[in-house]
Amino acid sequence: MTHADDLSELERTRIMAKAALFAPPPQVLADGRRELVGLSREEMAAALAEIGEKPFRIKQLWHWIYHQGATDFSAMSSLSRPLQERLAERFVIGRPDTAVVQTSDDDTRKFLFRFRDGQEAETVYIPDRREDRGAVCLSSQVGCTLSCRFCHTGTQRLARNLGAAEIVGQFMAARDSYGEWPSPQGETPRLLSTIVLMGMGEPLYNYENVAKAMRIVMDGEGIALSRRRITLSTSGVVPMMDRAGAELGVGLAVSLHAVTDALRDEIVPLNRKYPIAELLAACRRYPAASNARRITFEYVMLRGVNDSEAEARELVRLIAGIPAKVNLIPFNPWPGSAYLPSKREQLMRFAQIVMDAGFASPIRMPRGQDILAACGQLRTESRR
Repeated sequence: MTHADDLSELERTRIMAKAALFAPPPQVLADGRRELVGLSREEMAAALAEIGEKPFRIKQLWHWIYHQGATDFSAMSSLSRPLQERLAERFVIGRPDTAVVQTSDDDTRKFLFRFRDGQEAETVYIPDRREDRGAVCLSSQVGCTLSCRFCHTGTQRLARNLGAAEIVGQFMAARDSYGEWPSPQGETPRLLSTIVLMGMGEPLYNYENVAKAMRIVMDGEGIALSRRRITLSTSGVVPMMDRAGAELGVGLAVSLHAVTDALRDEIVPLNRKYPIAELLAACRRYPAASNARRITFEYVMLRGVNDSEAEARELVRLIAGIPAKVNLIPFNPWPGSAYLPSKREQLMRFAQIVMDAGFASPIRMPRGQDILAACGQLRTESRR
């Protein structure tokens, strides 16, 4: 192991230690019953062993919880009535409470979910108007620790991390809302066909819970969502990018937003710790990156700040050789924000330079702005 590897491992250890300070509460009700959603297969086996049940029950329960979407043990017809009753005495199959649901004029739907300790996070479903499907934008934390200057979520201090049950529970509750149980397997994808970890929080600062939730989502006997239909977005937690690539192999989106360290230090303060050169080196190492599965670079277009033609050319130079596409995101204003969206003509000139260099450069049209559900607009009133 090289000195650089030693330093990366030390930094990963520090990140995990900090995550523990913001750990979610145990998923246990006041009456002592334990939540089954969010448990790994091994944890579920151990929990069932405590009531004298054999491991083969795991497959049955997993199917009912994650394929059928059952929340009541009495609905599990392949289990005997006495077993249903024993399970109901010891366990629950829950969802986060849906405190508020808002639907935009463009059919984007935003959920405010409330968890057992009263903390809240927002989740957004973004339909694809061209196809009968769409993406669920999941949150990984209550609040955020990064304080990116253009992001509304960044104005809310980190309250705590979300647990695996709370992360996968957002997707399951959204499926409840759209009546999409049982889970499709090998069929045409339904409306909720994609997950993007782009909601509140930095997923790689809550890696253990995010990874556990995504393994549950990808399990072939349950929700069975392909890793190709999951994208994890990060502002550039470099030491954890390598681990996420090796262990999960999901799609990667990188919130870049600037092409110089001086500007990125200002608008994405995490850059002071992991500057652009280190971030792009991690992108080049990311094992899932290929021409078939390109890394997405997200770039919020801020008028007069990062949208010049010179910056477009520097962006092209920086990402040369990386299988990539660039999502250009018009800035979505929020109350108290100090920035303006780039003018349309400037946005188009920027996109053309990137496209002429051989990179796809779609302009992400704002969705859900009227309900503050667009990129960078999520925020709740929860506090630590």
